Amino acid sequence: MVTRTVDPAKKKLWLAAIKPPMYSVAIMPIWVGTAVAYAETGVLHLAIFATFLISAMLILAWENLSNDVFDSETGVDVNKANSLVNLTGNKSLIFWSGNLCLATGLMGIGTIAFWQQDLTVIGLILVCCALGYIYQGPPFRLSYQGWGEFLCFFAFGPVALAAVYYSQTKSWSVTNFAASVIVGLVTSLILFCSHFNQVDDDAAVGKKSPVVRLGSQRSAQLLPWICATLYGLTVMGIVARLFPVWTLLVFVSVPYAVKLCRFISSHYHEPAKLLYCRFIAVALHFWMGLMLGVGFMLGAVWG
Repeated sequence: MVTRTVDPAKKKLWLAAIKPPMYSVAIMPIWVGTAVAYAETGVLHLAIFATFLISAMLILAWENLSNDVFDSETGVDVNKANSLVNLTGNKSLIFWSGNLCLATGLMGIGTIAFWQQDLTVIGLILVCCALGYIYQGPPFRLSYQGWGEFLCFFAFGPVALAAVYYSQTKSWSVTNFAASVIVGLVTSLILFCSHFNQVDDDAAVGKKSPVVRLGSQRSAQLLPWICATLYGLTVMGIVARLFPVWTLLVFVSVPYAVKLCRFISSHYHEPAKLLYCRFIAVALHFWMGLMLGVGFMLGAVWG
């Protein structure tokens, strides 16, 4: 009997390519938007929540897979060992797998629209998909002009949370918009941090990411201000009586913000050490999003 052993280094590359922790980026807008809707209406449609959650993860899978394909065409990923295209050597397989994920995810969103007899939600999600495509897809490739964080902010913040809130309430909310700004910013922070380890490769192909434009040192100095803004916006939401006081639970994520800022500040000039700094940013995103939603839920239950 022959047993096959998996090369640990290869397994690590596959995990980095698939990016399981990154799917919290899809989960948190659904969670926070639903929590705000429940806090304001006292109603929770679990079937819609579950369908939206699965659909969002499938759509994010499409974006990740298609981005690998588009990056392989520009040469920016030539030195990226954890690119799915580089790992499989089959660009067509990755491209069509991504399209299958997109079609399945949109079917889920279409199901919500059918339940509601209203096309608003699927229209908003199509806007998110369009933002995701022009981020990296030809002929736009706006991320190469430094617009990636801006597009990410809207796709995972105001537009996504508007769709989620509407799926639960068929209405709009100022509070939901305020919460979406925080979710959008902390999601864009992940993308911002992902540039530090590939700044040389980006510059070589003319990709003008914010870190390329500002330089690694200035970008690292900007991080604490971005993190402070996230917590400041939460406090402002409470002072304005938009957020329940329970949303102060977002400060549970402060250790991750401190770790992220210190790590990048210490190693901004050593790109090889910054490969996984985005996952510290993902942890910050996860705990901030989770606690923001929990805060709204507790506010609904205990005022």
